[in-house]
Amino acid sequence: MQIVETVSEMQQLCRDLRTAKAPLGFVPTMGALHEGHLSLVRRARSECAVVAASIFVNPLQFGPSEDFAKYPRTFDEDCRQLAAEGVRLLFAPGPAEMYPVGAATKISVEGIGDRLDGASRPGHFTGVATVVAKLFHIVAPHRAYFGQKDAAQLAVLRQMVCDLNFDLAIIGCPIVRAVDGLALSSRNQYLSAEERVQALALPRALQRIQQAIAAGERDSQTLVRQGLEELRDLKVDYLATVDANTLLPVSYVEPGTLVAVAAWVGKTRLIDNLLA
Repeated sequence: MQIVETVSEMQQLCRDLRTAKAPLGFVPTMGALHEGHLSLVRRARSECAVVAASIFVNPLQFGPSEDFAKYPRTFDEDCRQLAAEGVRLLFAPGPAEMYPVGAATKISVEGIGDRLDGASRPGHFTGVATVVAKLFHIVAPHRAYFGQKDAAQLAVLRQMVCDLNFDLAIIGCPIVRAVDGLALSSRNQYLSAEERVQALALPRALQRIQQAIAAGERDSQTLVRQGLEELRDLKVDYLATVDANTLLPVSYVEPGTLVAVAAWVGKTRLIDNLLA
């Protein structure tokens, strides 16, 4: 695996790969890799001749009081895992490479970028859209792979790709869960043993809603009320039933409706979701 730190070198290498007319897959990450990330790489390997990845902890998507400074960084281990999975190129730029002095352009996906996580983390999706757009221009992949756990992010990026005519496909991949049902996340490392048990309220709430839907319940308010009963010991940011593409709330759940939750377990904010 070749590790690349500059935009110009990564652009040239990716340009050469695309010239070979072999599908180029791309997995952007912030590092601290877990099985969820690796499942994206495996999916990309199964569909593309060459796979590139990136590791960049993007300062633009963290708010002033959020965890940018303490976000887990495990670069050497991440590189080992990516190499073992057959990644050809790893783009690992520093902040100054991605945001040089004088850089003034940001991308805001209005409306959809202000919903769910965008509502409680102002500016978050502007940071996400900006860095992902830059990565797409640098790597120019045929396919880019993202986890369904970040369902709101997926919706925002799909809108951006459509609006800005990026010539690529965004592939959403299933949530990977631990044996106990908790969705894998780099932030799970912050949880104490006791908090880890408390965090299981998130998948329990979704499971209860899923069971109610299977039993025929469709009313959003009723479903949310049942889910909140499982979350009563946590500080809930949101539990919502929304259109998976627009993130707008829906009154009744239909196949494909997104049921999304965000809550704090201690000082750690976790997210999870399901598609009805």
